Amino acid sequence: MTAPTHDTLTNSLIPLALAAGALIMEIYAQGFNVKVKPDDSPVTEADMVAERLIVQGLQAAFPDIPIVAEEMCAAGAQPKAGPLFFLVDALDGTKEFVAQRSEFTVNIALIADGQPYFGIVYAPASNSLYVTVAPDSAGYADVSPRALTEMEGLELSDIAVLKPIHVRAWPDRKPVALASRSHKDERTDAFLKQNGIEDRMSFGSSLKFCQLAAGAADIYPRFGPTMEWDTAAGHAVLSAAGGAVVTPQGAPFHYGKTDLNFKNGAFIAASVSGLNQLQFEAEG
Repeated sequence: MTAPTHDTLTNSLIPLALAAGALIMEIYAQGFNVKVKPDDSPVTEADMVAERLIVQGLQAAFPDIPIVAEEMCAAGAQPKAGPLFFLVDALDGTKEFVAQRSEFTVNIALIADGQPYFGIVYAPASNSLYVTVAPDSAGYADVSPRALTEMEGLELSDIAVLKPIHVRAWPDRKPVALASRSHKDERTDAFLKQNGIEDRMSFGSSLKFCQLAAGAADIYPRFGPTMEWDTAAGHAVLSAAGGAVVTPQGAPFHYGKTDLNFKNGAFIAASVSGLNQLQFEAEG
C-alpha cells in the first residue's frame, strides 16, 4: 500500500486535530473526573471523546490504513500494524491536563516501514500547531481550537498559515536539554553529565520534540518508559525539521513493535549535527 501524500494528510488531519482540540478544551474548561488505568496512568473523558473523534475521522478518510490508538489498546483492541499504520494519542500529557497546565497535545502520526512518515502535534491550550509538511520540511502555525467554527467557509490555508521551522545548529557552548516535567531519572542525569550538558528546560508531552524542531533547545534524552503513540508524531516533525531520534547507542529508532505492545525503549532526540557531537552508551 502506498502512503498518502503529505498534502493529502495535511488537509485531512489538521481539521481533525483542531476538532479534537476543541473538544478537549471544552472539557478542560468544564471540569472532569479522573480515572486510573491498570498501568497507573490517568485517563479522562477528554482522552476518550477526542480519540473517538480522531479514529472515526481516520477511518472515514483512510479506510484501508490500520489505526493504533492509546485508549483502544488500553481496552484490549490492539490491531495488527502493517507496514503502514496510524498512531494516535488523542491527549498526550494527561498529567499536565489534569494539573491544569497547558502542555498537553493531540498527536497523530503515520508510520511507514517502521519510521514516522507524517506527524501532527497540536497543543490546543497554547494554540500551537506543528506539522510535517514534507519529508524534509516542518511547519508551525498559531491557531485557535475555535478556528474551524469561527472561520467556517475559509480555506484551510487561511485557518492554519504554516511557517517553516528548523532545528538550530549545535552550540559551541551550553547546549540546552529538554526534560519531562513528570519523569526524571538517574540515567538521564548520567548521560547529560557524560556529554557536559548542564542547562535544562522542562516541558510536558510531545512538545519537547517540537521545541527541538523549532530551534528552542538542543537535545531530549528519554530513558524512562514511553509508548509509540507518545513519540511518533513529534518524531516525525523533528525529522522533517532536520533532527533525528536514535537509541542511546546511536542506532535507528523504530516503530511497529507489536511484540512489545508498542512500548518504546530509551531514546535520544536532537538535531542531526547534535547527534554527531554526542558520546553514546556502549552496546550491551
